[in-house]
Amino acid sequence: MTARQIYSEFVRTFGSVFFAVSLFLIWGVLTLIGVVVEQGQDPSLYFQSYAAPIARALLRLNFDNVYHSPWYVGIIGLILLSLGVCTFKRVIPARLPPLRPVSIDKIPLHATFETHGEPEHVRARVAQTLRARGWQIRERLFGGVEWSFADKHNWARRGVLVAHAGFVIIAAGTTLYWARGFSGELAVLTGQTLEVPRTRALLRLEDFSYKIAPIMTKSGMVYQPIDYVSRVTVTGKSGIPKRLTVRVNHPIDVDGTLYYQASYGFGMRFLVTHNGRLDPAISSRTLLEGDSFDVPGTQRSLLYERFVPTVDKQSGMPTADPRVNDPAVVLAVSDAGNPLGDALVPLHSSVDLGNGWRLKPQRYVIYSGFQYRYDPGVALVGIGALVLLAGLIISFYFLPARLYVRVDEMAPQRCRVGAAATTVKGYDVFANEFGRVMKSLGPEAT
Repeated sequence: MTARQIYSEFVRTFGSVFFAVSLFLIWGVLTLIGVVVEQGQDPSLYFQSYAAPIARALLRLNFDNVYHSPWYVGIIGLILLSLGVCTFKRVIPARLPPLRPVSIDKIPLHATFETHGEPEHVRARVAQTLRARGWQIRERLFGGVEWSFADKHNWARRGVLVAHAGFVIIAAGTTLYWARGFSGELAVLTGQTLEVPRTRALLRLEDFSYKIAPIMTKSGMVYQPIDYVSRVTVTGKSGIPKRLTVRVNHPIDVDGTLYYQASYGFGMRFLVTHNGRLDPAISSRTLLEGDSFDVPGTQRSLLYERFVPTVDKQSGMPTADPRVNDPAVVLAVSDAGNPLGDALVPLHSSVDLGNGWRLKPQRYVIYSGFQYRYDPGVALVGIGALVLLAGLIISFYFLPARLYVRVDEMAPQRCRVGAAATTVKGYDVFANEFGRVMKSLGPEAT
């Protein structure tokens, strides 16, 4: 196979709409895998969550980090390559046709009329009339015959190219995020200092407060959150601590990484004793909702399920009021992996765990949940979205059209003018305008 044949086959394949759609489908499937399968986890987690053959396949195919896998980056590269071939081999030739003569009577939108005057004067009169209506005139000589080409909104033919450029810019921005960006979550207890992974920034939660507004509705009392506020001290690359305030929808920027106020909760310190003696290892821990610990010397484990801010005094059941009034905790106990049940334990009251072990919820500590994100491609994505929108507006709201005009001398001082029109959106959308243009050129046009 010669180089020309290889090139032709390459253009035919990558310029195919079916091939491009197939690439987009594969891209969509890989993206869906990245959404369904948790990314960046320890390999043991996948063997716990999936059957062994599936877990091995996920790890071998890099589906545990699919957005940085060679398959994902490769499919994006193929999409961009196909987009480039389609643009320069299909779109540009179709949208920017060369100036060449046509068979006027073979084009659906065509008309002819006869008029008085020399051919040069008739061409000049036609050109002047079209220019007055906003048309751009270019004249070319083909085989001794002079043609006039009139274009309107010719620049709008590039709308699709602009839209394609916008897509390429967006793809570049998202690729930059996949290559260098990252995101994560962080739960910080009041008074605690944590190091943020990847950035090495130190974040200390000085104070957290929230506001709840009780609102009476037809269905009952509803407690509407008004504001979550975290006051933090952040030490970035400069090494200088900064006091900042994080609110919902008002993130802070530390060395290009944005930190968002995402949630809050209640950590709990439990006083755990065995035969009246304090267990320092467990009692020194602060458990978050979902944390658990094993009772030493037994097969029992205790899970701190959730914090209950207010318990109804009459029924002894949790209420919907998120304000801390009469707090309690919900604990789940299991023995050898078998659930024994849940218990609602008020603060400062104790519960017997068996074998001489007792537990008392001692005090709660509010923690703040942050989401952090570093996206170096966000500016490119924004620019690409604007370029893509501009391209779509140009493509949909402007109608590029071309008139092919030929003036032939029929007799002395008598000429026949033939004109045909083409557009990028078919003929019907331009039929009325074509009729008005021909009427302005000559009332005898047919």
